[in-house]
Amino acid sequence: MSLNSTLDIDIVRANSSKINTVDFENLTFGNVFTDYMLVCDFKEGTWQKPSIKPYEPFLIDPSAKVFHYGQAIFEGMKAYKDENDDVWLFRPEENFYRFNKSAVRMAMPEVPENVFIEGLKTILTMEKEWVKKGLGNTLYIRPFMIAIGSGVIAQPSSQYRFMIILSPARSYYSGEVKVLIAEHYSRAANGGIGAAKAAGNYSAQFYPTKLANDQGFQQIIWTDDATHTKLEEAGTMNVFFRINDTLYTAPTSERILDGITRKSLIDIAKRDGIKVEERSVLVSELIEGIKDGSLKEIFGAGTAAVVNPIIGFSYQDTYYELPKIEDSIALQLKEKLTKIQYKLAEDTFGWTVKI
Repeated sequence: MSLNSTLDIDIVRANSSKINTVDFENLTFGNVFTDYMLVCDFKEGTWQKPSIKPYEPFLIDPSAKVFHYGQAIFEGMKAYKDENDDVWLFRPEENFYRFNKSAVRMAMPEVPENVFIEGLKTILTMEKEWVKKGLGNTLYIRPFMIAIGSGVIAQPSSQYRFMIILSPARSYYSGEVKVLIAEHYSRAANGGIGAAKAAGNYSAQFYPTKLANDQGFQQIIWTDDATHTKLEEAGTMNVFFRINDTLYTAPTSERILDGITRKSLIDIAKRDGIKVEERSVLVSELIEGIKDGSLKEIFGAGTAAVVNPIIGFSYQDTYYELPKIEDSIALQLKEKLTKIQYKLAEDTFGWTVKI
């Protein structure tokens, strides 16, 4: 995928930058945004000329279908700065393909490659100073699309808005994570939109996650909707289980998001001789693994945290603590992946793209 820009973009310059007002040492994830945003509207059956303008609120009709029927999708990406002050993206084509896969599932128009990729390159070039050097410093990238067509009739919108906003971020660390294994609530169902990065997937998780939080757990490991015996995702992340020296993770499906971090960790593990199996893992296997000592690790994998180790889980009112281990595969994989992203290790896969 080429990042040589041929896209015609209207650019409106800000009078000044707010970068000097930001405390980059004390960032709350997703709360601070850069000077500019990219906007491109779809109307009358075609995509309009995109623009990059100062970050600001915008007006929208109260009857816009995003409010009433939930047509909204997004992606999560990051930009990294190496020691030479060059800015890099990590597998952006995967985010582009998945974004449009989500769009198709939500009856929304696919975003052209040049608008997504070249638009992203242009805004990142303008916002390069917001990407700080140092392991753990990133610029979080949020491309999203919403239905802005007016009217409350229950049908897809005829107008949409694609946007990219940027937020500086530091290392995401949530402390020791204990999880509750879902016995009633489900993240997604067969035939549903679980494989799409649709906004409604995430809001539907808030209530059961709140119930888990009230019990002292940070996240939920979701189970399949039919039997609640198969382990699927952890919170908003894909999930891995280390049993003895093999990593297991659920195969992607129409219920499970095709995580880019997930597939990258699988590729690194296989390259380095770690056995990986993509198959359904049963709750009963975890409990048996705790009892016989074969369950070594559980960890989530996603863009924000990269890898999030889990120290214990609860099922049917019984809490099971995982053993403390010295040779954590989770932390090894996290280090190897982040070194590739920050250009501190050779990218043998060709995943990184220079801006």
